[in-house]
Amino acid sequence: MTSAACSIEPTLSSRYFFTDAVYTCWEEILNNTKGSLFMVAAMAAFSIEDMLIKSAAETTSIGFILALFGLGGMLIFILLTWRKGETVLHPAALSAPILLRALCEVIGRFCFALAITLTPLSSASAILQATPLIAMIGAALLFGEQVGHKRWLAVLVGFVGVLMIIRPGLDGFEATSLFAVIATLGFAGRDLATRAASPVLSNMQLGVYGFFVLIPTGLAIMMYQNEPLQFSTTAATQILGAIVFGVMAYNALTIAMRAGDVSVVSPFRYTRLLFALALGILIFGESPDLLTLLGSLLIVLSGGYTLIQTRKRTTTNNIPNAA
Repeated sequence: MTSAACSIEPTLSSRYFFTDAVYTCWEEILNNTKGSLFMVAAMAAFSIEDMLIKSAAETTSIGFILALFGLGGMLIFILLTWRKGETVLHPAALSAPILLRALCEVIGRFCFALAITLTPLSSASAILQATPLIAMIGAALLFGEQVGHKRWLAVLVGFVGVLMIIRPGLDGFEATSLFAVIATLGFAGRDLATRAASPVLSNMQLGVYGFFVLIPTGLAIMMYQNEPLQFSTTAATQILGAIVFGVMAYNALTIAMRAGDVSVVSPFRYTRLLFALALGILIFGESPDLLTLLGSLLIVLSGGYTLIQTRKRTTTNNIPNAA
């Protein structure tokens, strides 16, 4: 887990130069190792969050889960925002990118909650791994990012993997699996809107707004369903646990992205699928079939290849022109 910085060769005779180069190399290795470990921890926490939400949904409505989850997450991020000395209600919160981000957050959260409730956790999590591929397409269309034919081919392979899991037109097709696809579109839109948002807003402030919009969404769903609220201590504990693990995952993800090189740390996002597979099998008794496993593998390979190609392109662009 090293980059070009560790390939420095001491062309000077000074031992101090060599010592500094070795120190820089080891420092980078340690930072990338730290970032990778925190990324794995974040993905494990996200998977546990999904597992707890799926468990709570067996006895409690999705609307109530979203409302309580949003309330708990919002309160925690408000405290974190105050701790950093930042204002919670920033004027930029009403800007178009942030409002669009809120809408995409609602779509992503609601549809993914439905997906993990109505379909196997492993299948929904596998489809979710296509989010970076969709975000890359959006970046190319909206921000004019250059995407070579190799990365477009990787996107195509990833979508083939998604189709293998969904299986439209086949006997194993489940219409409810489309909720995971819609959630993927929502989360990709959220990421693109975040990029377009004003940099004056911190991650903590964005966290406040992201969780806040889940509260009215959940309440609206409860009013629409108009069903008696079924609530238990077990469900409350599961939702509380989901909130705690969700915040832990968010913080671990932030540390990971700040500690190591993005191109080194980002591929470890796909460990979320491994944790989801394990939890699905151990907790819910799921048994993913061969098509699901092959489709998941294609999504992970295409996403990893896209990251590698992006890193190569970035490295090439950063090399000064000899002319």
